[in-house]
Amino acid sequence: MMVVWVIVFIYLACMLAVGFYYREKANRSVADFLVAGRRLGPFAVAGSLAATQVGGGSTMGVAQNAYGQWGLSSAWYIICMAIAFAIIAFVSPMLRRSEEKTVPEYFRWRYGKGNGLLTAILMIPPQVGDAIVQFTATGILLSVLTGWSFTFSLLISSAVILIYSYVGGLYSVTMTDVIQWIIIFVGLFITIPFAFGSVGGWSGIVANVPKDSLDPIKGIGWGMIASLTIMYLASFLVGQETIQKIYSCRNEKVAKQASLLCSAMYVAFAFVPAVLGLACLAAVKGGVISSDIIEQYGTRYVLPTLGYHVLPKAILGLLSAALASATMSSASSDLLGAASIWANDIYKQHINRDAGEGDVLRQAKLGLLALGVIGVLIALMNIKNLIAVLMFCFTLKSAGTVFPYVMGHIWKRSSKAGSILSIVLASGVIIPMENFGLKLFSLEPIIPGLAVGFVSFVLGSYLFPDKEFPGTYRDEIGKEL
Repeated sequence: MMVVWVIVFIYLACMLAVGFYYREKANRSVADFLVAGRRLGPFAVAGSLAATQVGGGSTMGVAQNAYGQWGLSSAWYIICMAIAFAIIAFVSPMLRRSEEKTVPEYFRWRYGKGNGLLTAILMIPPQVGDAIVQFTATGILLSVLTGWSFTFSLLISSAVILIYSYVGGLYSVTMTDVIQWIIIFVGLFITIPFAFGSVGGWSGIVANVPKDSLDPIKGIGWGMIASLTIMYLASFLVGQETIQKIYSCRNEKVAKQASLLCSAMYVAFAFVPAVLGLACLAAVKGGVISSDIIEQYGTRYVLPTLGYHVLPKAILGLLSAALASATMSSASSDLLGAASIWANDIYKQHINRDAGEGDVLRQAKLGLLALGVIGVLIALMNIKNLIAVLMFCFTLKSAGTVFPYVMGHIWKRSSKAGSILSIVLASGVIIPMENFGLKLFSLEPIIPGLAVGFVSFVLGSYLFPDKEFPGTYRDEIGKEL
């Protein structure tokens, strides 16, 4: 195991080195720390976007569901992301043009301070919740692959995340994301031939898994595919961890290019964790891996368990770094997004309106540390179902905000009252449906939540129009907040 430990420690050290490399550049101003001075190009942004959304759910979660009831069709969990970003490519130039640093900042300018505060309060918990899921996933995989305890694995990986995010802001988050995406893709892809070799190739998988597991649609179903696509589209369009990268683009053209490139990256990656999940199922059915091991650790461990049993130690170390990259890249973006909202939209606007650049920057960094520590403490409780928690986080932060955010850029009649109604009523639908398992015609909660959000926003805007229209972009009135 020493080889695995060395590779993992080298990887963690490299992430820290990148953070410190960008320390000076990231700390010159709030804009530098939060949106990298709006200087990033298409490849950096695309790599960061790809790594941010491919986390524990898109690696271990997809493999878990491929091993279970979804089979090969679990790849749609990632393909739906590709579809969402292909659509986002056509609106990302418009979003970049608005010149914000956070999503609540747009709500504050477009719909007033009340809307901005409500959106900020609503968005921070899901951002931290997503980070908690990624912390947990990192602790799980490192404990399985290295033999370390779950607690030690979680603490050392989360400490690295907090340090490089604190030191280098979005610069270091973006550049570590790019490196992490390369490691994710290579690490999982190179595992495939070893996994296939252990079960007799693809023919061995076909012979050992149920026929339905090889169906590209049946396991997940068209309803879930549609729900995932809608959920991702809504979530990515208002998710601070995504939009913050769009705001960091050099210009509108780069925003579109980065979104399309990110979509292509997802397509290339989608079937990799799904195929590995099937290989693990075949290994268990064929007696290569004992079913007792899977039962002992649970199906969420199938991907690291497969690697542990079929890979040479050096490749196992690479897989460990790849899976850690997937979860750590997501966690860092989520925490930076939450800290950005705290400093820019709560502290500056409602606690200390006279705060200067240095004060806001300091609050962003302290907020990142505080929220990170809270996330680590909760993660130590070890969350069981990664994808279920992720879907709740995606749904809560998007259902009531996506229509006021996107339509506010293009529909002049969008109003403060419509925005408030959309946020409050959609969240009022989502929370009980998610927490009490309520269903409406077997639909995922995101569908009725978005429907309520859209109807309440449109009706509220028509019935309670704003007396004064601020314009769809800042440059229409020639002022900045």
